[in-house]
Amino acid sequence: MKKLINAPEAVLDEALAGIAAAHRELTVDAENKVITRAGGTAAGKVALVSGGGSGHEPLHGGFVGLGMLDAACPGEVFTSPVPGQMLNAAQAVDTGAGVLFIVKNYTGDVLNFRMAAELAGEEGITVETVLVDDDVAVQDSTWTAGRRGTGATVFVEKIAGALAEQGADLATVAEMAKRVNAASRSFAVALTACTTPASGKPGFDLPEDEMEVGVGIHGEPGRRREKLRPAGEIVATALKAILADQPLVARDETIVMVNGLGGTPLIELYVVFNEVAAALAGKGVVIARSLVGNYVTSLDMAGVSITVCKADADMLSLWDAPVNTPALRWGV
Repeated sequence: MKKLINAPEAVLDEALAGIAAAHRELTVDAENKVITRAGGTAAGKVALVSGGGSGHEPLHGGFVGLGMLDAACPGEVFTSPVPGQMLNAAQAVDTGAGVLFIVKNYTGDVLNFRMAAELAGEEGITVETVLVDDDVAVQDSTWTAGRRGTGATVFVEKIAGALAEQGADLATVAEMAKRVNAASRSFAVALTACTTPASGKPGFDLPEDEMEVGVGIHGEPGRRREKLRPAGEIVATALKAILADQPLVARDETIVMVNGLGGTPLIELYVVFNEVAAALAGKGVVIARSLVGNYVTSLDMAGVSITVCKADADMLSLWDAPVNTPALRWGV
């Protein structure tokens, strides 16, 4: 294993210290492992809280800031944060308007956020929860009951975050988050396995000439393993699965993200995006907004995920609203 670390057991603590040193616009509670906005949450604003295992950076801490999250709870690598973290986060950011928990559909995350919501309720904090389950590759997996939550998490956090910034109430923000999730689908392909610091070895064996089709962000198995193919054929496979679950017709407007899984050069992501753009243009589908880069990673895994959101005018307007976070910034 070759990693830029000091010791496997210290990775999260030292990374959080690095985040605190690099981003003065954030407050990092090292003891409770909670990241919040340095300026706090505006009075009367609905607060957005998300979190999950580390190793998917910039998700979620990189999306704390104006127009997105108010707090993030990082767990150990590929391990759910605990309910106490989530409760501390809710207490830190609630200003009386309530808190929206945005939860990727992984069993540990779901159970722990549910428990945290109950504990917050006992403290007088109103919590709504939105489950993100956009991955169409498999229905059930090693880590989930139902579809996995992946790239659409970024769309939900951005669009719901913009609405909260505009002063919408908790029920309205939660409903928008659910709309975005319902409109979004994702599919991923891995070219290599990832290596967690604790294990020191790849999570699965993948021969040099093969790829995992429909992989999860923790390295969970996908639909099948097959020989490596050109980018255009990989994109065709991903879009076939996405469009089978979320049909699009000519003149539909979309937000599309081509996301690197941590070990993929940006030049390759643009090759993939070119294939996605050509395929959707061939169907008359409009890519109204796009992201290309590393937003929901899996440590050092080489591969790509494609997320497509069938966006309405409200979603596009909220997408364009100002955002100022370490990983996403425009309009400010």
